Amino acid sequence: MTAPLSAWPWEILGSFKYMLYGPFLARILYTRYQDETIKNPNWCLHIIILCLLRGFMYQGWNSYASMLFITRNRQIIKKGADFKQIDKEWHWDNFILLQAIVTALGFSMFPDLETLGVWNKKGIIVVIILHVAVSEPLYYYVHKCFHENKYLFTHYHSLHHSSAVPQVYTAGHATFLEHILLTVVIGVPIIGSFVLGYGSISLIYGYVLMFDILRCLGHSNVEIIPHQIFDKIPLLRYIVYTPTYHSLHHAEMGTNYCLFMPLFDAFGNTLNSKSRDMHKKISLDSGKNSRVPDFVFLAHIVDMSSAMHAPFVIRSMASMPYYTRIYLLPLLPISFLVMLIMWAKSKTFLNSFYNLRNRLHQTWVVPRYGFQYFLPFAAEGINKQIEEAILRADRLGVKVISLAALNKNEALNGGGTLFVNKHPNLKVRVVHGNTLTAAAILNAIPEDVTEVFLTGATSKLGRAIALYLCRKNVRVLMLTLSTERFRKIQKEAPADCQKCLVQVTKYQAAQNCKTWIVGKWITSREQTFAPSGTQFHQFVVPAIHQFRRDCSYGDLAAMKLPEDVEGLGSCEYTMERGVVHACHAGGVVHSLEGWIHNEVGAIDVDRIDIVWKAALKHGLKPVSSIRKSV
Repeated sequence: MTAPLSAWPWEILGSFKYMLYGPFLARILYTRYQDETIKNPNWCLHIIILCLLRGFMYQGWNSYASMLFITRNRQIIKKGADFKQIDKEWHWDNFILLQAIVTALGFSMFPDLETLGVWNKKGIIVVIILHVAVSEPLYYYVHKCFHENKYLFTHYHSLHHSSAVPQVYTAGHATFLEHILLTVVIGVPIIGSFVLGYGSISLIYGYVLMFDILRCLGHSNVEIIPHQIFDKIPLLRYIVYTPTYHSLHHAEMGTNYCLFMPLFDAFGNTLNSKSRDMHKKISLDSGKNSRVPDFVFLAHIVDMSSAMHAPFVIRSMASMPYYTRIYLLPLLPISFLVMLIMWAKSKTFLNSFYNLRNRLHQTWVVPRYGFQYFLPFAAEGINKQIEEAILRADRLGVKVISLAALNKNEALNGGGTLFVNKHPNLKVRVVHGNTLTAAAILNAIPEDVTEVFLTGATSKLGRAIALYLCRKNVRVLMLTLSTERFRKIQKEAPADCQKCLVQVTKYQAAQNCKTWIVGKWITSREQTFAPSGTQFHQFVVPAIHQFRRDCSYGDLAAMKLPEDVEGLGSCEYTMERGVVHACHAGGVVHSLEGWIHNEVGAIDVDRIDIVWKAALKHGLKPVSSIRKSV
């Protein structure tokens, strides 16, 4: 059984808890349009506005802290929040709802509060005095009790400390009892100012939002306060804490208990002796380059909607596979404006990272959208962005850089060949990852298949798949109108296997073939030529529409990262948690194996099985299960 007051009363509601704000909205509408006898009906409106401001405050702080291209050198704990932590902190904003309800009860019990003025400068002085004299010591004492009392820590406070990496949302991740007590702490100065006759609307807004700002600061895991300010004003280090100061509390829990003022830790002899030196070191290190990644996946943006799937936009959304969310559609104009700015000014930036077996893996993003790769006049600029990213990786000492999707487009740069030929002395290995992509597709095909129908047959992947299958004496019906390209591929096959490659020019030719490998997007009408029971395997982006209910469709070529991956908290586009595109996984394998060759240009068919076995050896798992279309 859970301890009393540890669970939230509305926990069972999940995300439907936001319906509890309904009565506030109902009262606002009622008093505005129906009941004209109420002189000042604004307190409900103020509660709603303040709740929204607090939500945006936390969101803004989290976005800033997650912008690794700005904050990576200022991170205190060099780890990422994983899916487990994100899920635990999903309902971080419960305390905002709690304090809204408490505030509403206060206004209901004391109607005179509705006549509060907008401003009272004496109230500021009262709030500061009460905060320092009551709230700070009260929080210090309660917080210390929650740590020193085994029952209280185990059943209540351990939940807050279960988050391995302090994040902005960690500030709100605590039990119901703790936030009741925190509500008292934040309420004392406000109530005290009311009792003394100095309360005002601006005081409530100002104190609550400042309280939130400092809570966000302490849990942000990003040090933004320069150490020089404490050297010039030594007393200040006892007046306000820093993110480093509070991170030490999470690392060494017997110290640094204060709310915002280290003065009370100094009085209570609980001030961590490392606080000052650690803060100075992190502040000084912020001007230096952080740890060099071992592996980089060079991605690009798909479209304006998926651009909002970045971890620094909405963390919870990025932790789930991408799909178009209706509530984000009003933000598309902003996304469009950002796209124009990025097109004009932005360079490749760091988006996310994770650790795998003491190796740092990062995802860099070329600031270009999918449609831009098909604009002839944009090709040169895109290649320049990719080239600069490769050269930067080379300067830093990155071992492997893997090119995503359109960044390795054959028509754009020959699958990376352009850069390797232009810079023959590169130390970083450039990898397109298509060898593992081909392997993932091929190993999803049942072993007893004797005939397949292949579209996109003359592409880099199509060619490799066709040659591999014909070596296995599988008959390959290659859909292509180019006899010259077909003959070229056929000549690459062993002489005794060339008869397995058959050129076809119409979908009707595959009416008796139940294994389709789709490398070129096909319409619903074209799918009707497949017989009932056909299995569709695909290496086309976007994935084909699952039109046939009597057929089954395979996933896009992808691999699940090993179980020992650390700090992974965002999904790669539409992939499930922990799953990455096969080209990304191909670069990971290249890095883990320590291969020193570049994987660019045409796929080496002889290496398909080698790469596949290496991937399985390192614990990567194929995501190639055939599932029925719904």
